Amino acid sequence: MCQCANMSISSFMRSQLAHLHIKKLLIMNLTDTPNANRLHIALFGRRNCGKSSLINALTGQDTALVSNTPGTTTDLVSKAMEIQGIGPCLFIDTPGFDDEGELGELRISRTLKAIEKTDIALLLCGDTTFSHEKEMLALLKEKNIPVIPVLNKIDIRENSDSLATYIEEECKIRPLLISAKEKTGIEQIRQAILEKLPSDFGQQSITGELVTENDLVLLVMPQDIQAPKGRLILPQVQTIRELLDKKCLVVTCTTDKFPATLQALARPPKLIITDSQVFKTIYEQKPEESELTSFSVLFAGYKGDIHYYVESATAIEGLTESSRVLIAEACTHAPLSEDIGRVKLPRLLRKRIGENLQIDMVAGTDFPQDLTPYSLVIHCGACMFNRKYVLSRIERAREQHIPMTNYGVAIAFLNGILDQIKY
Repeated sequence: MCQCANMSISSFMRSQLAHLHIKKLLIMNLTDTPNANRLHIALFGRRNCGKSSLINALTGQDTALVSNTPGTTTDLVSKAMEIQGIGPCLFIDTPGFDDEGELGELRISRTLKAIEKTDIALLLCGDTTFSHEKEMLALLKEKNIPVIPVLNKIDIRENSDSLATYIEEECKIRPLLISAKEKTGIEQIRQAILEKLPSDFGQQSITGELVTENDLVLLVMPQDIQAPKGRLILPQVQTIRELLDKKCLVVTCTTDKFPATLQALARPPKLIITDSQVFKTIYEQKPEESELTSFSVLFAGYKGDIHYYVESATAIEGLTESSRVLIAEACTHAPLSEDIGRVKLPRLLRKRIGENLQIDMVAGTDFPQDLTPYSLVIHCGACMFNRKYVLSRIERAREQHIPMTNYGVAIAFLNGILDQIKY
């Protein structure tokens, strides 16, 4: 066979393999548990204490870069996996909390940010002084985060037991003895994670007690420019799945087909779940006996503190044109025309308060430590964040006496129907 033919076959095979790989990734993305719903396990410790080696041992993959050079991990590294008996987890490898210099301070700040989303912490202990470890341990305990102390590299230590005893005396907690390199003690860590697992983890429900088996539920889902082509957004998917698990009768429609859908039904829906953007439209057309809520309102309870959100929404009444409002969004997508957080919600607020109302926008993990310049914080439904991270933001607002609500609750209040909304 000629060389050209071989090259063609080779190119074809590479193309097919690439296609299969992409197909596999798509299937995984469609079927895997979202990171926001996984148990977040973060690894903390000094530089070169073996955090990256341990996360590789725990995941069974070369997830994190390993080097003898201190400070190799310069940013948060995350790896999603399943652990038998625990379920879906997200391991977070952090930079060393003893880093130095200006860049080191930035790395440490990233490490401290990781605490906000941590459900369980693995704290790797050093060799001699434990000042950094004590500070981190105190901080984790202050945040009510379960801690599993670990003494790594027992394969090259001659005094592992005595050092463990010393750490126990200094830190009042005995570390697990492990070797990430030899994969010794990894099962002990798994068992410790099981023991430290929060009793209520994964028990939160999106719809709570609003519906039960055989209830008719109508979901109104506008498929506008913000809806990704060919698929539904995550809150819609997760809500539908939960309703199916509850054996509810689930019907969906777009806003324009809402009247026709109602006419087609043999009885009024027990519950109508809508996009918050069309709250007013749906409220004015819904059957009197049907209860109404939104995806954002449901996620306010699922991810955060719905009662604090509802209480805080009343702060809108006290806003003036000299007030300052912070809108926080979990997603970091490029701004779209008629974006709810950047366009529609500010428009509603300024229509009620005045055009000079100052509104700041942050996205992703860019959430201010100091919230005191603001009269109100309005957060999105936070489908991309885990519950621990959202609650840490709420706690920050509480501590600084700043009211905090969310998109759906705020929109319901602005439309004068918050007292009619179920959650």
